[in-house]
Amino acid sequence: MKIERIETFLVPPRWLFCRVETDAGLVGWGEPVVEGRAEVVRAAVEVLAEYLVGEDPLRVEQHWQVLTKGGFYRGGPVLSSAVAGLDQALWDITGQAYGVPVHALLGGPVRDRVRVYSWVGGDEPGEIADAAAAQVAAGFTGLKMNACGQLSPIPTSAEVDGVLARVAAARAVLGDERDIALDFHGRAGLAAVRRILPELAPLRPFFVEEPLLPDQSHHLRDVVACSPVPVATGERLYGRTEFLAPLQAGVSVVQPDLSHAGGISEVRRIAALAETYGALLAPHCPLGPIALAASLQVAFATPNFLIQEQSVGIHYNEGSELLDYVLDPEPFRFVDGHVRRFEGPGLGITVDEAAVRRAAQSPHAWRNPVWRHPDGSFAEW
Repeated sequence: MKIERIETFLVPPRWLFCRVETDAGLVGWGEPVVEGRAEVVRAAVEVLAEYLVGEDPLRVEQHWQVLTKGGFYRGGPVLSSAVAGLDQALWDITGQAYGVPVHALLGGPVRDRVRVYSWVGGDEPGEIADAAAAQVAAGFTGLKMNACGQLSPIPTSAEVDGVLARVAAARAVLGDERDIALDFHGRAGLAAVRRILPELAPLRPFFVEEPLLPDQSHHLRDVVACSPVPVATGERLYGRTEFLAPLQAGVSVVQPDLSHAGGISEVRRIAALAETYGALLAPHCPLGPIALAASLQVAFATPNFLIQEQSVGIHYNEGSELLDYVLDPEPFRFVDGHVRRFEGPGLGITVDEAAVRRAAQSPHAWRNPVWRHPDGSFAEW
């Protein structure tokens, strides 16, 4: 069996899909994307396709090694995301070829279902409470929200009080039986984190995500030391070597993205590395159905898995939703905040190719906002 053709599709709201076709009729799908830079990743996929076309798709590990190391200049989000999507597609084909789900090829399942969390939006406590109540009614036991909006380098008392009020509103709805995780999005520096995290402790967040930017990882040990709340990070780290310093600093949860950090092949190794430090895996995934399916396949087979992000109803999905691109939504049916284990071959989902091709006729050009402080200087989004 040989790879015959590789195609890419820019589809709303902000995703890039790739389709890998073989001469045996098997087709694998992947999701190689950097949100806001999808066109650049598309170009990288086209370059990497020069190597893959004509190759045996079942040599997944060999291809991963060549795609990541075959060029003199290596790494970075664009290349690792291009590799990630292609890697997902090759695992998809391999599972189909052997007639088994990917998790069976990773050593077999260690759980029957995977816990997922849902996002809640809203800037005001009342909006947060309403959104949290809706997700509780839908059966979710874990939620995540932005911890803050734009934040001053050293937050004011009003800003700190705003964070606490919003989390308190969610906690009042969730009670003590459900969890709320907080995403700082790298908007807080070390001074802000030291001020905010101890005050959050009585509200008992599940974890605080990306309290610092990745390039400030040398401060993570200080954050862990001052925080009574578990610290999570990793959506902007792209390989296992980049996770070593955060793990040595004592983070509790690692969050590699299956569409950024080298795909299934690399994320399973990141999970194994985290396990040696007693850390848990919670893959980042505010993306489409292929990325989520790949994430779940890893989750089914990973002992130190914690919880899975998913994007149904997320604020980014304007005009298009995750389920718009699959023929059968049943694999993504959430029951009591969980997804049952997939048993279909490959990634376990059937992509609606006609819907993908139709959507790609109006490709997106999504860009993230650029924020500024009141004095006009750049602010982290």
